[in-house]
Amino acid sequence: MKQQKSFLGIILIGIGIYFLLQQYSIPFLSRFDTWPTILIILGIAFLFNGYGNNQHDHIFPGVILLGLGIHFHALEHSTKWIDHWGMYTLVIGFAFLLKSQKTKQGLLVGIIFLIISFIAITTIAMPGWFYWFDYAFYHLERFWPALLIIIGAVLIFKK
Repeated sequence: MKQQKSFLGIILIGIGIYFLLQQYSIPFLSRFDTWPTILIILGIAFLFNGYGNNQHDHIFPGVILLGLGIHFHALEHSTKWIDHWGMYTLVIGFAFLLKSQKTKQGLLVGIIFLIISFIAITTIAMPGWFYWFDYAFYHLERFWPALLIIIGAVLIFKK
């Protein structure tokens, strides 16, 4: 019961701070009164509960929410932030890695997601002589949903 109270307490404190920021429009902090801040607050609450109360199942959604909140904030406030689908797989990869620290599950999946993210994001800035890699990823990006379906079906139906 104490774990639920602390989780709810963190969420209420975070939401209260969020609405205070909206109400008083503090110049420097007014940039944080947007909807991605709610994701960050929820992510922090999940992470506090995951690490502080040994609720290791809360680490994964905490990292996902915090990572997406930071990503969407950065998209709004930074012109140099990467707006690419590889950022989502990067967040998921980190979520699996942090969860695997405590639960010993998901390390390989996290590494695979991080490798996919690294390759996908770096194809944006590849030099000209590396065109074959960009060509391969262009076709892979066109067919990756089908590839995911095939890999998923193999994992489900393989004995």
